[in-house]
Amino acid sequence: MILVISEIFGVHEHIADVARRFAKLGYLAIAPELFVRQGDAQSYGEVAKLISEVIAKVPDAQVMGDLDAAVAWARANGGDTSKLGVTGFCWGGRTTWMYAAHNPAVKAAVPWYGPVARSYFPGDKTALDVAPQIKAAVLALYGAADSGIPNDTVEKMMAALKAAGNAKSELVLYPDTPHAFHADYRPSYRKEQAEDGWKRAVAWLKQHGVA
Repeated sequence: MILVISEIFGVHEHIADVARRFAKLGYLAIAPELFVRQGDAQSYGEVAKLISEVIAKVPDAQVMGDLDAAVAWARANGGDTSKLGVTGFCWGGRTTWMYAAHNPAVKAAVPWYGPVARSYFPGDKTALDVAPQIKAAVLALYGAADSGIPNDTVEKMMAALKAAGNAKSELVLYPDTPHAFHADYRPSYRKEQAEDGWKRAVAWLKQHGVA
C-alpha cells in the first residue's frame, strides 16, 4: 500500500489523480486530508495566508498520528501494510521524510521537492534532524532551480542518510527545474521531468518491496 501526501493545498484533484494512478497500478493508495482540524486548505487563494492560518497550526505529532491511523485502517480493510510506501509533494514531501523516520515499517519513500531544513509548526524538527532514524529506501526528486529549497540542503540530507548507514537512498536533482515540477495544474509543471520522476518513483517502489 502507499500513502500519498498532499501539498499545502490539501487533497485537491491533482493529489486525488496521483492516488488514482497508483490504484490503477494495483496499489491500495490512500491520500488522507491532514489539515481538516485546522481549516479548509482548498478555500484559500493566498499561499502566505494559508500557511499562517492553517499549515503553521498543524503539528507533526498530529500528522504522524493521522498517517498511523490511515495505515491501521488499511490493515483492517485488507491492505498489506507489510509492504508500505509513502510519497508526497512539497509540504507532503517534507512529511514523507518525517514519516519514514517515524514509522520503521516504511519500506520505501519518494519525497518530491520537500523542504529538509525547515519545519512549519513551531518547535517541530526538520528532516535533517531525523535523518539518522530513516531506514527506508528513499528516492528524493528535486529541481535544481527550486528557489525555496537550496540544493546544498538536499545534498546534506543525502549525506546524513549515508552517514547513518542508509546506503539504499538516491537523489535526482533535475537541472534548470523549478519547485512543483510535477504539479500539472501549475505554471511550474515540467512535463519531461514530471514523467521521468513518475517512472523512477514507480520503479523504485517496486524494487524496494512496496506492493
